[in-house]
Amino acid sequence: MGLRDIAYSLYERRLLASLETDQVPHHVGVILDGNRRWAKAIGMTTKSGHRAGADRIAQLLQWCDEAGVELVTLWLLSTDNLSRPEQELEPLLAIIEEVATELASERRWRINPVGALDLLPQHTAEALKSAASQTRTVEGLMVNVAVGYGGRQEIADAVRSLLTEHALLGTPMEDLAQQFAAEHIEEHLYTKGQPDPDLVIRTSGEQRLSGFMLWQSAHSEYYFCEAYWPDFRRVDFLRALRSYAQRHRRYGG
Repeated sequence: MGLRDIAYSLYERRLLASLETDQVPHHVGVILDGNRRWAKAIGMTTKSGHRAGADRIAQLLQWCDEAGVELVTLWLLSTDNLSRPEQELEPLLAIIEEVATELASERRWRINPVGALDLLPQHTAEALKSAASQTRTVEGLMVNVAVGYGGRQEIADAVRSLLTEHALLGTPMEDLAQQFAAEHIEEHLYTKGQPDPDLVIRTSGEQRLSGFMLWQSAHSEYYFCEAYWPDFRRVDFLRALRSYAQRHRRYGG
């Protein structure tokens, strides 16, 4: 280990030690952005960039374990990405299937797919469902794997589910309109029953949500990191937690 590595290790320990338990976010959402640009910058293929990004995921989950985070949502593939050329999409889907299988085999984290799985190829949807089934009884960190996910799609699906439910119950539309409240949407989101993200991290320097957890992130804190996702380090993660801990959350008040 070189002097730089030793210095970073000491700095990381100091950052982690400075975080009080009640300052750590319970739910962290992560937009894993920059795989393609990382690969292009060093003359590698897009597939290599996605593979390098996939290799970083287990490390992130380990860091979350160490910090005391209880729930992580990883945005791996948007609904918009599903329209990418087949020669780019198929390798990416294969890597996502591998990631889900690898994470499940660790038996350390509870995998929970979120997204419009019906829009995915059957083999991808089955790999995600299998990972969820294999880890259902695991008591560790819960990991939402957002694949085929879009915030607008999620809200539309929630409304559709709500209307279908009440149609089956025979609820008149006038009655539903009068009773309708935000909680009714929340009960039909992909993340129903889960706390909203306290902190949303996006890598690659882009400073926008791009539709990530539109409903749930209304009161979230955001942290934008310049590093491309494959270069995201433990020190970057701890800096995000430190930034979150230093903010006074007023929830719109």
